Amino acid sequence: MADHRILLLGPPGAGKGTQAKRLTAEYDLDHITTGDALRQNKDMETEYGTPGEYMDAGELVPDPVVNEIVVAALEEADGFVLDGYPRNLDQAEFLSEETDLDHVVFLDVPEQELVDRLTGRRVCDDCGANYHVEFDRPEEEGVCDECGGELIQREDDTEDTVRERLRVYRENTEPVVEHYRDEGVLVEVSGEGTPDEVFGRLRDVVEN
Repeated sequence: MADHRILLLGPPGAGKGTQAKRLTAEYDLDHITTGDALRQNKDMETEYGTPGEYMDAGELVPDPVVNEIVVAALEEADGFVLDGYPRNLDQAEFLSEETDLDHVVFLDVPEQELVDRLTGRRVCDDCGANYHVEFDRPEEEGVCDECGGELIQREDDTEDTVRERLRVYRENTEPVVEHYRDEGVLVEVSGEGTPDEVFGRLRDVVEN
């Protein structure tokens, strides 16, 4: 089976993480996220220092450092699903110079649906398992199926915070979507429906 180099784009709540896991399992690919790449290479020396220096200080890791770390992770992978990078136009232009992508897919979900998904999320305070008040309820309300812990709404899942996250996304990352649209390589896939339905659409894109 051919290796696939897939970039998955979409706003918070679009289901990128869920679909990336399914794609990596289906096609035996590496799931590469900025956060994982930085954590796994905290001590990697770059011209601008190590990622760990910024992370330990609670600071944003500068683009040049993120770029080096992500490209190093891509070079080690035979095939990959890239999720959460590039986050801005400079990163997108850097990525275009460094690697060829087979598929650039944008998961399209209406804003109100994103708000409903994100504000309905509940997380186990003990083990971190995720649930949803509509789509993925626990067997007993407010109690984690996995460990019996209490389910809470995280601070960044309240409606005001969610709408602000979506605004920041539009400001920073929508230019990335436009960049790939202008290049004629962007494929838009509806992110509405069940995870199975969305995955079926993604599989059609990857295999055709």
